[in-house]
Amino acid sequence: MDIRSLSCCIKGSHWKERGKNASTWRKFSLKELHAATNNFNYDNKLGEGGYGSVYWGQLWDGSQIAVKRLKVWRNKAEMEFAVEVEILARVRHKNLLSLRGYCAEGQERLIVYDYMPNLCLLSHLRSQHESLLDWSRRMTIAVGSAEGIVYLHHHATPHIIHGDIKASNVLLDSDFKAQVADYGFAKLIPDGATHATTGVKGTLGYLAPEYSLLGKASESCDVYSFGILLLELVSGKRPVEKINATTRRSITEWTLPLVCERKFSEIADPKMNGKYVEQELERVVFIGLICAHNQPEKRPAMLEVVELLKGELKEKFTDIENDEMFRKSQVAD
Repeated sequence: MDIRSLSCCIKGSHWKERGKNASTWRKFSLKELHAATNNFNYDNKLGEGGYGSVYWGQLWDGSQIAVKRLKVWRNKAEMEFAVEVEILARVRHKNLLSLRGYCAEGQERLIVYDYMPNLCLLSHLRSQHESLLDWSRRMTIAVGSAEGIVYLHHHATPHIIHGDIKASNVLLDSDFKAQVADYGFAKLIPDGATHATTGVKGTLGYLAPEYSLLGKASESCDVYSFGILLLELVSGKRPVEKINATTRRSITEWTLPLVCERKFSEIADPKMNGKYVEQELERVVFIGLICAHNQPEKRPAMLEVVELLKGELKEKFTDIENDEMFRKSQVAD
């Protein structure tokens, strides 16, 4: 998982406007973060992504933090990094993970944020133990994540494209409420510091076709990624599954034929043991697939996605249900 934020060099009234958050946002020293993470000890490592590794840490006052240690910063000056981080740290929403601060010393670039006790959505979807994600929690996570992305697209100044929406970037607080992480992080990453598996910034399986082809991110690309996330949340399936040594199948390729046959019970995550609201599950699956449509113009905006998930925009949802992509003949062809 990744993250970004504000800059220490910007002074003025907006610091006062941050109110109670002002005291929590600061610049950390590298020495302080080394102490908090036990010198970035492997035992403290929470995960690793294309942009760097995340470590659990504990500050001198006992508060728990997560520290993102970023890769490849040779061509990003400290002040430039600080300014860009400052912009992101202004973002405040109940479903967006707030930044605690940053560190920029030498070649080190680190982002600090609050530790989420229930880790990330991915850890629960992949867990071999009894699932803690009942249907009610899954719906809350779906709506909360969508509302966080709406804030980025429509209310943040400037507007922010997330660029890497995926299950490991949806963190869960003590009440299992969604906290979307790593929003707008791609802007902080130099062009050379991409994921090892792709030439563009993002994660395979979640990338919109036009982004994979052209490398140009957009709000619609975020919608596509969110659609994949919804299908993953409902089914527990991976975005891309290996069928055999030479064949891989995307979650949309697996889901669409089942939807056309109206076999929604076969899509539901077995860990839920059949305990879900059928109408809601069907709705989420339809929304996930239309969000992950190969044609960008067919995808709804995130504002619409939130309303659709809540059961509003009934006429719009009827149009989605009747879309030609959900007809049996389309799959047969």
